[in-house]
Amino acid sequence: MITINEFKSKVSDGSRIIGIDLGSKRIGIAISDGNQKIATPYKTLEKIKSSKLIEDIKSIIKENDVKGIIVGNPINMDGSYGKSSQSAKDIAINLADKINIPVCLWDERLSTVGAFNLSSELDINVSKREKDIDKFAAAFILQGALDYLQN
Repeated sequence: MITINEFKSKVSDGSRIIGIDLGSKRIGIAISDGNQKIATPYKTLEKIKSSKLIEDIKSIIKENDVKGIIVGNPINMDGSYGKSSQSAKDIAINLADKINIPVCLWDERLSTVGAFNLSSELDINVSKREKDIDKFAAAFILQGALDYLQN
């Protein structure tokens, strides 16, 4: 696992990146365009075993020619690192060990709130919004990282 600045130097322009939102029951996946400017919600995976998650992510990487992974890091609002943050870090390290592309953690504070607000602005009904919130949160996380990488 690497820092965002190392990530920027290792992932070339014109490469697609995936963003991952690790929920307690579901995992949201978003994917960038080749220019790394726009994050799009991609899919939601059910959280089962980490080996299944790794296989699913490997498949997404291969299908979409992805060159980097951003994992949302649920840091507490006061800036401290709790149990969820440690879990995200452990999963990011596991991904970095098993998948041979750069993996980076990104502060995801308020991503679910932001994704929920964005989806309500898009006039998506509540049941669909709740079902898809994880991939919207992943897109929100990835967009924040993309905006940082562009500057």
